[in-house]
Amino acid sequence: MAYLFTSESVSEGHPDKIADQISDALLDNFLAFDPESKVACETLVTTGQVVLAGEVKSDTYLDVQSIAREVINKIGYTKGAYKFSGDSCGVISLIHEQSQDINQGVDRATKEEQGAGDQGMMFGYATSETANFMPLALDISHKILQVLAELRREGDQIAYLRPDAKSQVTIEYSDDNIPQRIDTIVISTQHDQFHDDDEVMLKQIQKDLKEILMPRVQAQLPAYVQELFDADVNYHINPTGKFVIGGPHGDTGLTGRKIIVDTYGGKGAHGGGAFSGKDPSKVDRSAAYAARHAAKNLVAAGVAEEVLVQVSYAIGVVEPTSIFVNTYGSANVDLTDGEIANKVKELFDMRPFAIEDRLKLREPIYQETAAYGHMGKDPQVITKVFESPYNGRVEKEVELFTWEKLDHVEKVKEAFAPAFKEATAAKL
Repeated sequence: MAYLFTSESVSEGHPDKIADQISDALLDNFLAFDPESKVACETLVTTGQVVLAGEVKSDTYLDVQSIAREVINKIGYTKGAYKFSGDSCGVISLIHEQSQDINQGVDRATKEEQGAGDQGMMFGYATSETANFMPLALDISHKILQVLAELRREGDQIAYLRPDAKSQVTIEYSDDNIPQRIDTIVISTQHDQFHDDDEVMLKQIQKDLKEILMPRVQAQLPAYVQELFDADVNYHINPTGKFVIGGPHGDTGLTGRKIIVDTYGGKGAHGGGAFSGKDPSKVDRSAAYAARHAAKNLVAAGVAEEVLVQVSYAIGVVEPTSIFVNTYGSANVDLTDGEIANKVKELFDMRPFAIEDRLKLREPIYQETAAYGHMGKDPQVITKVFESPYNGRVEKEVELFTWEKLDHVEKVKEAFAPAFKEATAAKL
């Protein structure tokens, strides 16, 4: 019997995502001026206020208030009507020095002996159902909000949009896990009070999102995904009827509250640790990226159609305590999931420093991860500029989303080659 699966996304103007972006902007600035910085920075945003808290060990000093304001303005909170603006909000910093008890478990005589910054388990997931090896419902949910943000910034076709928004996509699957059609799309977008009659206002928003937003979204999707849209898609657009009060004035935002949006939209699994504001010594972040890197390269190499990789750590310990693989019965090799896990251990060094080094995680690459998902984006090289009244100006060429690179596919194919042959022979 066919089944339905749903994923959601939130916009860059969602309160929790504002908090994530501020935390990662602070992290990037610390790493730009001191690559060895240890950072765990949390942000709270509410009506007219930003509170920064956390632990930092660094040789640099930052104007954290200016960094937070710049992020808020870039997102689009620039008007007094929003009750939250980068130029007028209060910014309180409660950041203090990192605990030496934690630091002594991380820093060692040599970098290769670096211990994990915390205990816990992290997951990476990949599926062959999309070109970027991400779950389709989440991929479409992100795209809807990215295009909505484009329309908001352009301001000519839909002039009343405000920064806060959410989307949700439900897909109908066949029994053999193949997407059949888009069943339901939910979009809630903050907007100006552009008409006295709320009913008239709602009808205009629904019309614009169906006739302007969604065709533009569909045009940016691959042909095989476009075919999943039909006349029977069930739309819920601003289902409460009105969404003028939003952003941090409508809901308090906190760093790390959108971990499912950040990862796989409910597919696979999640270990519970958030990413934003944490430097790569925190395996909550770095090992989750490494697990995604492994899972994506396994699927791209044809080892399985769907792969979940779990890695776990003890705080201060160099080697992971376990590596687990689940292929959900989709393996194309004549090996058990346990045997595949053993090969993953050989192919991907999951020690904390090895992950940092392999994926170039000591660079200021994190603000770009803090909205529309940490996974599934294209690797790219860009130049970033950081300016500080205390440290001067730094210009850095950095590589974003290194964990999305398919740079281990040939190694994986070579390692699994005998098993591929056996699996092929067994099918004949």
